[in-house]
Amino acid sequence: MEANGFAAEDAGFAEFYAGSYARIVTLVAVLLGDQDEAQDVAQEAFARALGRWPRLRKYDVPEAWVRKVAFRLAVDSSRRTRRQRLLSARLAGAGPGEATRAEPPGDWLTFSDVAAALAGLPMAQREVIVLHYLADLPVDQIARDSGVPSGTVKSRLVAGRRRLEAALKDGVEVTRNV
Repeated sequence: MEANGFAAEDAGFAEFYAGSYARIVTLVAVLLGDQDEAQDVAQEAFARALGRWPRLRKYDVPEAWVRKVAFRLAVDSSRRTRRQRLLSARLAGAGPGEATRAEPPGDWLTFSDVAAALAGLPMAQREVIVLHYLADLPVDQIARDSGVPSGTVKSRLVAGRRRLEAALKDGVEVTRNV
């Protein structure tokens, strides 16, 4: 044990956390469209990593493990939020299929336009788009991290890009698909 109360192993985790936390929060925030929820999800993923740090620190890319856990937690959070919104809509008397439309984008797209369009994608498509275009991960690495074939990642990218293009072209429907 070192004088400051941290073992050398814990100091290694602290460095890993400091170098990875902001990146994980950003990816999850884009995935969920909610910065506060993204911070909660990232904290939980890193807490789980801390308990496994003696094993994870030996990984080539321990951040990939944290990212995978964070994305799984984000999916769970998204489902929970969707159920809460549906229940709130029912209690307020809205029909289950009712959705609101955002103002059609003008000449310029805003971050909220893109975020709303991303939120309308199925989670599998949203995940590969965020990993490929925001985390700048190659298809093969996304496939390895996700446990799916490269062809599946490619088809999700194509389908997701098409849906994003259509949503941004026609106006963004504000609904959440998981």
